[in-house]
Amino acid sequence: MIRFPNAKINIGLDIVNRRQDGYHDIVSVFYPLPWRDILEIVPAKGAETTLTVTGRPCDCPTESNLVMKAYRALDAVAGPLPASDIFLHKVIPDGAGLGGGSADAAFTLAMLNDIHTLGLSRENLAEIAGQIGADCAFFVWNRPMIATGTGTDLQPIDLSLEGMWITVVKPQAHVSTREAYAHVTPRLPELHLPDEIISCKPVEWSGRVKNDFEESVFAQRPEIAAVKSRLAESGAVYASMSGSGSAVYALFESDTLAEKAAAMFPGCDTFTARI
Repeated sequence: MIRFPNAKINIGLDIVNRRQDGYHDIVSVFYPLPWRDILEIVPAKGAETTLTVTGRPCDCPTESNLVMKAYRALDAVAGPLPASDIFLHKVIPDGAGLGGGSADAAFTLAMLNDIHTLGLSRENLAEIAGQIGADCAFFVWNRPMIATGTGTDLQPIDLSLEGMWITVVKPQAHVSTREAYAHVTPRLPELHLPDEIISCKPVEWSGRVKNDFEESVFAQRPEIAAVKSRLAESGAVYASMSGSGSAVYALFESDTLAEKAAAMFPGCDTFTARI
């Protein structure tokens, strides 16, 4: 079985509280993005489950990969599962705030559920996914969602960017999630983020829909701030960093502007598509 785990972007991100367990409560809107990895699962040739990763470099030991964590999590709940050989071809860059690894994990759960006819519902899979990573559960549903709590509490939102074009730029700079959270000060926002997003057109989001990580990340990584500035000046109706970075995306009303914007960043990972 072959499927294509996709990325996501954050439209706005408020960090509202530091929890007693050390994690943070957020409010954000997750929106699926058609930048995709390739994931194949077949019966194992040997006695053990294996994972082979190709494509973009993935600085992660095999046993720590979220795909293997997903296999073990499902095996603990619905196993024992037959051994599988899993092949992951990475297209979505890591350390970007695009959720590529989380998508791989969620798709692994769904694929194994189908392959072995386990009969688990989406709710069941989302509960398991939420134990693997903060935004893994989103990819079980894979539709626009309001994310609260640590990112695992999800509620559908009536939002469509259909027909718009998006350009994503992933600079060489890397931002760890731990580092990003270490430099933010949680605060209750003046405006309710989901209301602002659905009540305004994207062209009106600038100055109203913000990512709380940008202030601290841009201070530490000015090259990421420069990417956002250049995208905003290239005809985008809205530009923002996604998650804790380092990827920055921009929304456009035409393919010409989106493609020209991507061409401004040689040496960076870029992606352009109609949403």
